[in-house]
Amino acid sequence: MQISSGLLTDELLSHIGRTSAPRIEIASRREIRKYSIATGWKKKEYLDGDVAPPLFHVALFWDIVELDELSPDGVSIDRLLPKFPLEKAMAGGLSIDYFRPIMAGDVLVATRTLTNIYEKAGSQGPIIFYEVVMRVETEAGELVLTEKTTRLLR
Repeated sequence: MQISSGLLTDELLSHIGRTSAPRIEIASRREIRKYSIATGWKKKEYLDGDVAPPLFHVALFWDIVELDELSPDGVSIDRLLPKFPLEKAMAGGLSIDYFRPIMAGDVLVATRTLTNIYEKAGSQGPIIFYEVVMRVETEAGELVLTEKTTRLLR
């Protein structure tokens, strides 16, 4: 049986279901080529920039911010999330379902939704978990991928 420490208030939990504004990016041939070279993908279709390799979308949708908009650990502050009572963040998991490849010239639209917040008792105190699902579609509404990220806060 998990014992809650009471860190998750009704106000904090009310953020579940919050969705970001759609973000639009173009998968250019040049960006695909740069990503492929930087990450060591050797397939010709990747190096030519025709098709994006796996995980290309991650950097494509990163925020580009000024240094003073970074958290102490160097990550951009995620405006989708509420202020949590615990702040030491750790990766908890990443799962991606691909429905079609990202092709050069695709206009992609990403929306992110905070889908869950829950608490567990750890050996060194409470741990807050949160899950964010990003849905990436083409401009025409064709589903490209879904990505579920789980983070832990101590």
